[in-house]
Amino acid sequence: MLKVKDLHVHYGKIHAIKGISFEVSEGEIVTLIGSNGAGKTTIIKTISSILNQSSGSVIYDNLDLSGLEPYEIVKLGMSHVPEGRRVFSNLSVMDNLLMGAYSRNDKDEITKDLENIFRRFPRLKERESQSAGTLSGGEQQMLAIGRALMSRPRLLLLDEPSMGLAPLLVDEIFNIINDINKNGTTILLVEQNANRALQIANKAYVLETGKIIIEGDSNELLSNEKVKEAYLSA
Repeated sequence: MLKVKDLHVHYGKIHAIKGISFEVSEGEIVTLIGSNGAGKTTIIKTISSILNQSSGSVIYDNLDLSGLEPYEIVKLGMSHVPEGRRVFSNLSVMDNLLMGAYSRNDKDEITKDLENIFRRFPRLKERESQSAGTLSGGEQQMLAIGRALMSRPRLLLLDEPSMGLAPLLVDEIFNIINDINKNGTTILLVEQNANRALQIANKAYVLETGKIIIEGDSNELLSNEKVKEAYLSA
């Protein structure tokens, strides 16, 4: 479904991503883990065309995404939940969700999807008229995920969904991610909480200073001594 090949990304003279390659197959949860500054968010932003690569390619369903605008990528069936939620704080919960469906014109199906979002996130239903900026961090994360799902993505890019959340909410968010995947959405997950990410993912790639240093089955990485020492020690 998604193939990243020999990807290089620069911020000015800084070589942030240094020739990485990885794949995401349909139906999988694939996670990118690594410490802060390893390049995880840069990769996600490049895949969704918020950033431009210096060289290499991002192939989605056999289509090279180079040169496409972010809104065009959404129309292809990919949606991005950014780090820090980035909800529209002055808009209501309902209007935020409708913004996620901006590329659609099937009103009856949009209504059905709103019902599904409210079924999955009952707290959003309770607060549908509230400004998004008044929600708690966990509720804003649910809203950001719900907004992304309103575009009916086949591939969902999640950037640090558990960041800043209390442990109970972290559990809830990871349960939601697992449920979304079981309902047919492929997921690329960027996460600093390596332990939780590896528990739900099929495959994992460990990044360090813009390079993939370890890759493999998530269960194997959970027992890898180098990964345990660097990323899983409490």
